[in-house]
Amino acid sequence: MAPHTPQRSERPGTLRCSASRVSVLSASPILKTESLTVRFGGLAAVNNVTISVSRGEIRGIIGPNGAGKSTFFNCLTGVLRPTSGRIVFNGEDIAGLPPHAISRKAIARSYQITNILPGATVLENVRIASQSRRHNWSMLRHHRAYGDIIALARAILADVGLSGKEDELASNLSHGEQRNLEIGIALATEPKLLCLDEPTAGMSVAETHATVDLVRRIARDLTILIVEHDMEVVMGLAHTITVLNYGEVLAEGRPTEIQANPRVQEVYLKT
Repeated sequence: MAPHTPQRSERPGTLRCSASRVSVLSASPILKTESLTVRFGGLAAVNNVTISVSRGEIRGIIGPNGAGKSTFFNCLTGVLRPTSGRIVFNGEDIAGLPPHAISRKAIARSYQITNILPGATVLENVRIASQSRRHNWSMLRHHRAYGDIIALARAILADVGLSGKEDELASNLSHGEQRNLEIGIALATEPKLLCLDEPTAGMSVAETHATVDLVRRIARDLTILIVEHDMEVVMGLAHTITVLNYGEVLAEGRPTEIQANPRVQEVYLKT
């Protein structure tokens, strides 16, 4: 998908730089990758990537098509096993764990292509995700636990702007609403790290505006990694941006530093 870079005037005041929030970050990293490498035959899709993400940070991951962003996300979430290197989350090496085990470690993600249950109601989508976290129920507690799950699901839907649509089929939602439902599904698994893969892809200006505000709200309690082609969005949300190119880290820094980096301008921003 080609990068989409709307003009700043389309969203006045919405995508302000998040540098002012840097002071609230914890000094201790929640996520580190060390020399992370993924090879497909002779091709290194991710090559020797080392990053450190602080608790409470919004980290942007950008780069041109084929830079390795999706492969990097797939490693973090267990979809792909790295060829070499480490992924340390909360002090534990999770490299190579399967997706269900990664989810149990409190890592969740959204996908570039919306991943919901279209034939289920909006509430059921979130309820099922929440229930998946509670795998050791006592039969005596089942009824109470189910009631708690429904209450949590309704609260999450309110957080993502879908209150009042609980009984709608997910397939009947607008594209922007479906993307927000997917974020709600991820939140229902009670993550500490949320990986968002192009959360505003295909959205209108108004939908993008609402999703940016949503990400800001949920970021108060989470660490977020965001892959995003809309440069206005990522520059406005991220504390720090990591730029990938041909599977390697090209640059890393605050949004203003990335905007001013000549190598990034040449390779990605094309300015």
